[in-house]
Amino acid sequence: MQSERADELVHEWNLLGAPEAFSEPEQLLAAFFGASTVGLAILDDQLRYQAINNTLAAMNGVPAEAHLGRTLRDVLGDAASKLDPILQRVLVTAEPALNIDLTATLPAMSEVRHWIVNYFPIKNAAGRVKQVGAVVVDISKQRKLEDALSSLGGKLQEERDRLQALLEVSNTLVRSELDFRHLFPKISACIRRVMRHEFACLALLDKAAGCVRVYASESQVRDDFLSQGIEVPLKDSLATTVMAEREAKTFRYADLEAYVERSAIVKQAVEHGFRSICMVPLATGRCIIGTLSLGSKSESAFTRKDVDLLSQVGAEVSLALENAIAHQRLQVEKERLQTTMELNNVLMTDRDWQKLFPAISNFMQRIIPHEYASVAVYDDSAHLLSLYPLDSGLAAALHTRATPIPITEMLAGQALLEREIKIFSSEDLGGARSKYVSQLVEQGIQSLCCVPLITRKGEVGTLNLASRQKDAFKSQDLDILQQVAAQVAIALDNARAYREIADLTDKLAKEKLYLEDEIRTELHFEEIVGESAPLKRVLAQAKTVAPSDATTLILGETGTGKELIARAIHRMSSRKDASFIKLNCAAIPTGLLESELFGHERGAFTGAISQKIGRLELADQGTLFLDEVGDIPLELQPKLLRVLQDHEFERLGSTRTLRVNIRLIAATNRDLAKAVAERDFRSDLYYRLNVFPIRMPPLRDRRDDIPLLVRYFVQKFARKMNKQVDTIPSETMNSLVGWEWPGNVRELENFMERSVILSDGAVLRAPLAELSTSESGSPVTDTLVDLERQHIIRVLRETGGVIAGSHGAASRLGMKRTTLQSRIIKMKISREEYEH
Repeated sequence: MQSERADELVHEWNLLGAPEAFSEPEQLLAAFFGASTVGLAILDDQLRYQAINNTLAAMNGVPAEAHLGRTLRDVLGDAASKLDPILQRVLVTAEPALNIDLTATLPAMSEVRHWIVNYFPIKNAAGRVKQVGAVVVDISKQRKLEDALSSLGGKLQEERDRLQALLEVSNTLVRSELDFRHLFPKISACIRRVMRHEFACLALLDKAAGCVRVYASESQVRDDFLSQGIEVPLKDSLATTVMAEREAKTFRYADLEAYVERSAIVKQAVEHGFRSICMVPLATGRCIIGTLSLGSKSESAFTRKDVDLLSQVGAEVSLALENAIAHQRLQVEKERLQTTMELNNVLMTDRDWQKLFPAISNFMQRIIPHEYASVAVYDDSAHLLSLYPLDSGLAAALHTRATPIPITEMLAGQALLEREIKIFSSEDLGGARSKYVSQLVEQGIQSLCCVPLITRKGEVGTLNLASRQKDAFKSQDLDILQQVAAQVAIALDNARAYREIADLTDKLAKEKLYLEDEIRTELHFEEIVGESAPLKRVLAQAKTVAPSDATTLILGETGTGKELIARAIHRMSSRKDASFIKLNCAAIPTGLLESELFGHERGAFTGAISQKIGRLELADQGTLFLDEVGDIPLELQPKLLRVLQDHEFERLGSTRTLRVNIRLIAATNRDLAKAVAERDFRSDLYYRLNVFPIRMPPLRDRRDDIPLLVRYFVQKFARKMNKQVDTIPSETMNSLVGWEWPGNVRELENFMERSVILSDGAVLRAPLAELSTSESGSPVTDTLVDLERQHIIRVLRETGGVIAGSHGAASRLGMKRTTLQSRIIKMKISREEYEH
């Protein structure tokens, strides 16, 4: 209002018209002398006071008469520095300067004052500005009132902000999820709006461990030193006093320094530049559950109002935290029970150890966090524990799978012998004299829990969990561990019984599968057809040797029926009710032949993912038939000789000697005597095999049997193809009898199968074009080898050089692909001979 009064006075001044109406200062003062709230003065061009009313003199703190003749600076002091330029501008421009806000402490006054100043020019008769009029209004009281109101508004706003922050914390706790660790940064952000801090920490009291443990934290420093799970002993913690006295405390730098040597967290806080910490207790009823603390890098960061606000926040947090912890415990218990039920279902339905152990590991990781787990299976007869690492990252590094260890050399043995859960600390592990425990320590393991597995039948073993954390296994974990251990013990007991039964029946099952496969693939060789003298001589030899267990060597060209004779010998022997196991030594790669014959243990070589029983074991108490025995590599021949002499051998990858009782029948189309002479076959093995040799006649030496074989094969394939083939033309039969049949009975069989396929009616239509009867009239000088070579070349031409497949040369010749390839190399048949 005083500013508005000044404006009115200026307006009235201007309405007076020419300044000559007031030619003397006394007249000017007389006109406005009565204004008690407005100060007036006239200054000359040297800024000396010429006139002043009492109101302005009182404002300046100097009597009116003391102003006259003195300059503006003499009266106002340093405040004149702000006004001098303004007055000079009024003198020069003849323009008034209005509403100048002046705040200063005058020389005659002791407190800061506030004014609104207006200057306007006063012209003389010549129209020149020689004087300046001043209109001054004192607004100090108004400004003080405004400042008081502003201060009060600030305090009200500050209080409103605090209440708003408290409300936001409350709403956050009520409306948000119960995951308090995820929630805590939001709470810290709400508090930071009214209480500046660089870290916030929520610590829970663990009376059993004698410490406070960081439950949740939020920090704005680069290196977050308040990570979750850090433990501080009560004797070294700032929280101890706060919780004991149940009241909030502020710790200044001097207080913190006293804890630097005792508490690692306080030391890190000081090193990070923190100079004050405000901490309040968290309590529910009579129970103290922890503390809530804020840290600042300012030493005087927290006021009494801040402490009160944090106490209110602590009360809200305490209730929410209690609910969150209760909910978390219920959720953990629910998940543990659910996991226990799932584990029970798996353990009851799966009795394979290879699948059981990973299943146990998966469930245990969900129940109790750990870095390594194993099951130690107890062998009470040998007092050994065999370790089976479960599916974990450390299992590969420890190399202890199924390793038998004396029970007295393992910490797990203590748990089993004393029949109670044992928890071992890092000190216990360091003092243990065990290679296995030393390996655990080398991998950073600091705590170990061994749970005995016991059933009504006795001790089964132990379930072992290891962690890189100190004191990782708590007393509250023991109940769930005992429940799981009871289930695992029963499952392992069942699995062990199941495995023993499986081991006992495995050999029988494999024999059954093998024999079923043999029946499916070899049924068409179950009978020997023919009445010729050479064949009868062979059958007589077979009948003679069958009752004995003598090793029999069957010699002859491919396709002559060596395997049929071997099976006939077996059927006529005392071993007829046992297995007849065969192995074609030429059909299996050299690298796998030893495994097929002798078997192997798991891991014996790359790709040996499980144990394999060899043909020798399958043939125990029965007959082993080795076809193409002449193709056995020299390096395997001594092992086979040992079996024939001593009836014992070892599986690949095993040191355990196995004994078998077998009858060996071998067959080959090679000249073994020549191979011995050329050092391609061991002489001692040859003599062992050649105890009772039987030479199979080729089909060309038993032509009388060809008509019988032709009719047998025609009936067999016609019945198989649902055809009626009754008649075989005589010219066809004559051609078949006249052919040399280098592929012997197998070639004849394949030829007759093609003939039945090509026959549409009751008359057999044989593709005689494939045969060349001219060979039967060839010169006597042609040897059998020459005839066979020419025949192979002709068939290769007809098939376009194709060897394998149903329409290949091997099939048409009645030979195996590998046999034909061997013949081509042996007879030096070049590609040019059959491609042109």
